[in-house]
Amino acid sequence: MIFAVALVPAAWLVYGAFTGNLSANPIDYITDWTGLTALTFLAISLTVTPLRRLTKWNEIIRLRRMLGLFAFFYACLHVLTWSVIDLFFDLPRMAEDIVKRPFITIGMATFLLLLPLAITSNAAMIRRLGQRWQQLHRLAYVAAVTAVIHFWWVVKADFRDPRLWALAFSVLFGFRAWWMLRTRLSSRS
Repeated sequence: MIFAVALVPAAWLVYGAFTGNLSANPIDYITDWTGLTALTFLAISLTVTPLRRLTKWNEIIRLRRMLGLFAFFYACLHVLTWSVIDLFFDLPRMAEDIVKRPFITIGMATFLLLLPLAITSNAAMIRRLGQRWQQLHRLAYVAAVTAVIHFWWVVKADFRDPRLWALAFSVLFGFRAWWMLRTRLSSRS
């Protein structure tokens, strides 16, 4: 069921394309929609562990990998919209954009941070990497920070949404820091 729900944003875009309801500037609409959806799924995937710890609902942990992969899926759609639909895969122009436009530079850095997480999100890689897998997947926190910076730098006037995302991730990171501190203090007792 969660898998089907996670595909709703993509289905909405397909529906909008067929009905001509993607606004006056469909490329911007698709870019914004896929970027926001990627950010949403990244936040949801990072919320799983705190939710599990607070509620003791351990079964939810099985959803974290799938939710993270949906974050990557929508990030791929976001990058593909820019590279294929907007720039028609013009490599020199893409390279120029990455170098000259800081919000694209950090956006591409975010995508590259998510890439190894997606590649190693299968049972074989988890077994193969062992403890290093967890260390590698901490890049999700860095990706969350760079994604918010990317969003912040894209916005030209109304910074409310990037601020809300920054606050949401700060709360998530604060919970994790509190949990780690609490665990360390209780293990010393």
